Amino acid sequence: MNENMSGSIGEKISIKENLELIRNRISEAEKKSGRTPGSVKLMAVSKFHPAEAVVEAFNAGQLLFGENRVQEASEKFPPLIAQHPELSVHMIGQLQSNKVKKAVEFADCIQSVDRLDLLREIEKQCAKLDRRIKILFEVHTGEDSKSGYTTEEALIESIKECAEGAFPHIIPDGFMTMAPFTDDEKLIRKSFSTLRELSQKLRSQFPSLPLTELSMGMSGDFEIAIEEGSTLVRVGTAIFGERDYTK
Repeated sequence: MNENMSGSIGEKISIKENLELIRNRISEAEKKSGRTPGSVKLMAVSKFHPAEAVVEAFNAGQLLFGENRVQEASEKFPPLIAQHPELSVHMIGQLQSNKVKKAVEFADCIQSVDRLDLLREIEKQCAKLDRRIKILFEVHTGEDSKSGYTTEEALIESIKECAEGAFPHIIPDGFMTMAPFTDDEKLIRKSFSTLRELSQKLRSQFPSLPLTELSMGMSGDFEIAIEEGSTLVRVGTAIFGERDYTK
């Protein structure tokens, strides 16, 4: 990635400074919660932001990025990954089955697995590439979006198939959720604690699987998420500024 690309964002947004601020806030939240320093990973959500913004974040030491749309991510990231293979991309948006083939070509993880049929399609496409990929099970915990497993029974059915070896190219790495869009901290905290408690139960039920990642918390609530056990926070606006939805 060319260093001279990093100054092209404009609008007085310093992605490097924003990243430093977010990392400091994560560190403080870890201390407040009695968490091990460095136990929470930061994902920079770069959807609707150009490749130049990714470059600036990369130059500031950020390696993990999240994208919602397969088409946008597939145009933005493969050239950058070719130059810097240490860069990692997770798909975090609701994924249609017909987008899986392209997604598994460059993504290291799909965080938004919300149905058994999607697992089967991911396995099918990864088998063609002889490539293993991490996934997170998205759980609906009261958020406004429609995505995510809505029943524990359906979630357990999917995890059980993983444990029985039905998907040899898939690594079930943990769980993801979105808190409701509200100022009510009790509702936000309840969303995160619900996922934490469910994950603890399912890790005990399926000890052969990793299931250790807890992806929860975004720009407005990641400190609460860390207090409730998040291991990965997804931060976009607080790093890159407001998104340009017209592009």
